[in-house]
Amino acid sequence: MRARIDVRLKAAVLDPQGAAVSEGLRRLGFEEVTSARVGKVIELELGEGVADAAAARRRVAEMCDKLLANPVIEDFTITVADGPEA
Repeated sequence: MRARIDVRLKAAVLDPQGAAVSEGLRRLGFEEVTSARVGKVIELELGEGVADAAAARRRVAEMCDKLLANPVIEDFTITVADGPEA
């Protein structure tokens, strides 16, 4: 089973990396870009320790709360799939 976690800064948190990307794109001639937010993607391969997708989602949420995301400044979404792609 595979899990994909998308982590991004909460809307109220300033994103200096996103601002730099936005400004860089505008300087390269992409004037249509008005803002950018930068996040991270984490992909996990889960072994036989999880019974089903719901159990996998709960375990991955625990991982996010304890290590993978900072709940004070970041939000995350979890996608779980049985196949090779999450």
